[in-house]
Amino acid sequence: MRWLIWILLLCALATGLTLLAQMNTGYVLVALSGQRIELSLNFALVLALSGFVAFYLLMRLLATMIELPGRVKRLRESRRVKKGHDTLIAALQDYFAGRYVRAESAAKRAMEFGAPVNVGAVIAALAAHELGAPERRDAHLALLVTDPAKPDSAKTVSEVRILLDEQRPEDALAVLAMLPKKHTAALRLELLARQRAGQWEAVPALIDQLEKRDVFNKDRADAERRQAYSQWIEHKSIDADSLKEVWRRVPERYRKDTTVAAKAASAFHAFGLCGEAQAIIERSLDVAWDSELVNLYGECGAAESVRQIERAERWLKDHREDGSLLLALGRLCAQQQLWGKAQSYFEASLSIEPTYSAHLELARLHDRIERADDARHHYRASLELAVGLLNRMAGEQRRQTF
Repeated sequence: MRWLIWILLLCALATGLTLLAQMNTGYVLVALSGQRIELSLNFALVLALSGFVAFYLLMRLLATMIELPGRVKRLRESRRVKKGHDTLIAALQDYFAGRYVRAESAAKRAMEFGAPVNVGAVIAALAAHELGAPERRDAHLALLVTDPAKPDSAKTVSEVRILLDEQRPEDALAVLAMLPKKHTAALRLELLARQRAGQWEAVPALIDQLEKRDVFNKDRADAERRQAYSQWIEHKSIDADSLKEVWRRVPERYRKDTTVAAKAASAFHAFGLCGEAQAIIERSLDVAWDSELVNLYGECGAAESVRQIERAERWLKDHREDGSLLLALGRLCAQQQLWGKAQSYFEASLSIEPTYSAHLELARLHDRIERADDARHHYRASLELAVGLLNRMAGEQRRQTF
């Protein structure tokens, strides 16, 4: 329909121009030296219009010829940039697909085509790192010349990942320190580096930041802090004074956590501070029950064993089927030479769950009261359970290996 309208409009225009030309009877007289040229006005108008069009086309042709080399250069540059971009995308695809040889080669070609060096060099470096070629990796990273006042985040994060893969957490932390402000990925890498370097005292603050940025939910953050405080106690407590200082800096909330409390109680017990160990265990068990922790309570016997027995017997009212609590009570009674009560608690523990620890404690008790046959029986039972446990652990380790 549209083309029909255009045809009608053109026909109307042609008809109008024809009628206008018939009505125009004027002429144009051109007088030259010795010559006179007379043209109709219509022809003169057509001639002038044709001349203008021809002059315009000629100028356009000359302008195009002058601009042609520049246009060709820009076209080639555009094609080169597009090829570099496409090659860089192919390098990324190969890297994420695990084709590291192709990824490194494609990244190098992309940079030759003019792709951004700060992207291509990083891809090539990471691919070379995965291929175990540190010389090529370092050569690619050297292309990323950055201002120390404004370090490149991509280069910094890539170097940190490489250093962590090489088990060099201290060097990774030194590189991260160059970043004036750490984004989320850098914070996660710093957390990993601190953990591997054993700098557990700095870990809780990093977990707080990552929790605020929704990297860790509450449960994950609590688990990470629990591990941090436990490892801090284990690795930084070189003597009783340092242990007390570390424990003082642990927040009250995590002092009552069973995992952290167990680590602290074991450390205090190792330094002969049984009173402190008992207090830690008691505060934790009053908040949440833990069989492993109550088992440790029985090993931390001291001058106040009678008070411990009374405390444990109160717990027994609510946890009658806990074999670890019965075993702990038996140990505490044995320390006070309450042989009858100790034997009854050990036997009650064995009736709930036969363990090599309960058999061993019962064997030692029979030795003390000179019941050699009973002692040999329980020593043998303890050994059999211990060997069975070791065999199961070895089997699980072999399955994990293969």
